[in-house]
Amino acid sequence: MNLRRLTLDNYRNYSHLELNTNHRVNLFIGPNAQGKTNLLESIHVLALTKSHRTVREKELIRWEAETAHLQAHVERKYGEVRLDLAISAQGKKAKLNGLEQKKLSNYVGAFNVVMFAPEDLEIVKGAPSVRRRFLDMEIAQVQPAYLHHLLQYQKALAQRNQYLKQALAKPGNFNETMLEVWNAQLAEHGSKIIKKRESFIDKLQQWAERTHAGITNGKERLRIRYVPSVESDGAQDETMLFERFMVKLSHVKEQELKRGATLVGPHRDDLVFFINDKAVHTYGSQGQQRTTALSLKLAEIELINQETGEYPVLLLDDVLSELDPYRQTQLIETFQSKVQTFITSTGIESVHLERLEDACIYDVLEGRVQTR
Repeated sequence: MNLRRLTLDNYRNYSHLELNTNHRVNLFIGPNAQGKTNLLESIHVLALTKSHRTVREKELIRWEAETAHLQAHVERKYGEVRLDLAISAQGKKAKLNGLEQKKLSNYVGAFNVVMFAPEDLEIVKGAPSVRRRFLDMEIAQVQPAYLHHLLQYQKALAQRNQYLKQALAKPGNFNETMLEVWNAQLAEHGSKIIKKRESFIDKLQQWAERTHAGITNGKERLRIRYVPSVESDGAQDETMLFERFMVKLSHVKEQELKRGATLVGPHRDDLVFFINDKAVHTYGSQGQQRTTALSLKLAEIELINQETGEYPVLLLDDVLSELDPYRQTQLIETFQSKVQTFITSTGIESVHLERLEDACIYDVLEGRVQTR
């Protein structure tokens, strides 16, 4: 999978940009706050319709503009795919090969990317919401149906929470039957999300453990544990998990009515990472936490290839300078022969240029990009 052309209009600090990206390695050099990260972010947004930096989509639109337009020509093994994404106050419109997609779940997955940025360390040491977002964005790329169930779950969750708040404010208006309707919708889509997360994490574990062992010369073993708020206990049948979900909701009903919020479900799940059976979040050094994040990203590359038959595009936002020479070498050798890569850096001295093949260097200044 290769990105051949990128066009931006009124995106962040880019009024207009047309960029041909025919090289395996594309290196963007420039001072901070010039648009390097915005450029990589735009590629991520084209693939997933979401930013890795913000949930406020109006921030993606250039100041005083009404709509941001992003376009890409992506070369896949079955032919070229044209992606068009428009972002405005009214929402997003996505097109594949000129055809508008009514559901974003039909759009996401046409172009796969893996982003590695300094904030990815938060996947390891940050809040559970960061890890859930990581899970959701990565699974959606390889299993489009997941996004559909996630959106339906979030819709049902918002409506259920609203109903619980109303019941808290006016207990006399509480209707048991109405709550059961929301319970069924929550459990239906929530059960599917849990099963898909379990499957994804099992596969990610295999690749991450192997990758981490390679980075640490076999000295450390990485393990990932999924912590759902509704335990499946090995239930293979979604019907059994659905029933378990409904039972769990009934057990916490009184607590939920007192708090006016939904207390169980995928929106409260978490991941825990262990190195040599010790929790990385609590006991891991800064280097171990960073290596864990790196192992996860490299594992994603292999997992996407396993699921789709193609390697994704790799986005490295100002991370090479933060890696010691050994880890930088490991990363470069991993992506060099497998994936098209886009790298940002404030200075070219932080990158081992002698190791890069088929590389093109661009200078980025005030929202303008020029080939060096």
